[in-house]
Amino acid sequence: MELWETIMAQGVVKTAAETLRWVFLWIFGSELIADVLMKCVGIGAILGIISVAAIVFTYGERKVCAFMQVRIGPNRVGGRFGLLQPIADMLKLMSKEDIIPEGCDRVVWALGPMLLFVPTALIYAFFPFDKGVALADVNVGIFLMLAISSQSVLPFLISGYASNSKYAFIGGMRTVAQMLSYEAPMVFSLLGVVMLSGSMRMCDIVEAQGEQFWFILMQPIAFVVFVISATAETNRVPFDLVEGEAEIVAGPFAEYSGMRWALFFLAEYANLLSVSILTTVFFLGGWNGPFLPGVVWFGVKVLAMVFVFMWFRWTFPRTRIDQMLAFSWKVLLPLALANVLFTGVGIYARQWM
Repeated sequence: MELWETIMAQGVVKTAAETLRWVFLWIFGSELIADVLMKCVGIGAILGIISVAAIVFTYGERKVCAFMQVRIGPNRVGGRFGLLQPIADMLKLMSKEDIIPEGCDRVVWALGPMLLFVPTALIYAFFPFDKGVALADVNVGIFLMLAISSQSVLPFLISGYASNSKYAFIGGMRTVAQMLSYEAPMVFSLLGVVMLSGSMRMCDIVEAQGEQFWFILMQPIAFVVFVISATAETNRVPFDLVEGEAEIVAGPFAEYSGMRWALFFLAEYANLLSVSILTTVFFLGGWNGPFLPGVVWFGVKVLAMVFVFMWFRWTFPRTRIDQMLAFSWKVLLPLALANVLFTGVGIYARQWM
């Protein structure tokens, strides 16, 4: 009982990581080798989480869509529940011909899908999955995370530009306009969280919510602005203007096929998971929760937010590009700035009470 209480206080994942590090240290007898191996294990775990999430979410989204539209969903491949449907999709994409469009810039065109996945995967290093568990727990975690994630705009632009297609190029430009427009309110929505926690370190933000209240209760406006902006940043309905079948076909990835095309959607599902994790960390208390281990609470909250984002996709219609951009600059950004003002006034007033 005392051992379990110790593990719960320290964190299940951290306890397991320290045990594994002790095993490496006992086998190799070098702290340097043990630390390097632990970093490799952490990187492998992150890549594994992203890969498994893409497989599970493709199946889960079909089932959520079917539930919303009173349909059955996958029910052929892998039994009555269609559990092997993601594997069938993967085999189909791997067997498709890799078509290279004539007249494209081949080097830049080939780099587009690969470069898109890099910032998507890098930001996972800053996520605190449990108490004391983050691959890069730095004191400017939010700043670095936003700086890295904003680089995902460039692969969309170069993919559209290098494809030698007007549809792809227009789609790339629309992606840049959309993602840059919604980055501003998203960043300002997080300022209130930083002001309340007094830190840009993600673990500190989660611990501050354990000592006080979850920030969704203290920053409801910021939560709404962040969720809407995150939906736009991940290019999901009702903000999936990156691809508009009636206007620009498939946008910046119109000229991609096979596994190159699949990399775009692997990045989309990785981004879906990452914004759900960020919402959990900033507003839902992270790993904080009674009775169960922190990593279990963290996973439950993240999956709940994934369901909410999928719910959005199958509920709201697609907006027009002018309406979407106007909503960001005329509604969300003023709301985020007003929230920062009211948060500052509230903190100042509390100090004088």
